[in-house]
Amino acid sequence: MIALAEVRTLPIAERLQLLESIWDSIEEEQDSLPDHPAVIDELRARKARFMANPASGILWQQAKAQIRSGRA
Repeated sequence: MIALAEVRTLPIAERLQLLESIWDSIEEEQDSLPDHPAVIDELRARKARFMANPASGILWQQAKAQIRSGRA
């Protein structure tokens, strides 16, 4: 394992490249990560709310527009 002190001696450009490489490797293996229980609980609660009131849902295009406008 690389020591943090050793990483800090690298030029910023190399540290950024290392960071990018680490993120890429995590993305490649993300399916092996366990799902966080709080995330699972939230997804189940949202599904239950939607199933109880399907009319409360909106189209993806509407959700995206709200997110981009800061209204979400």
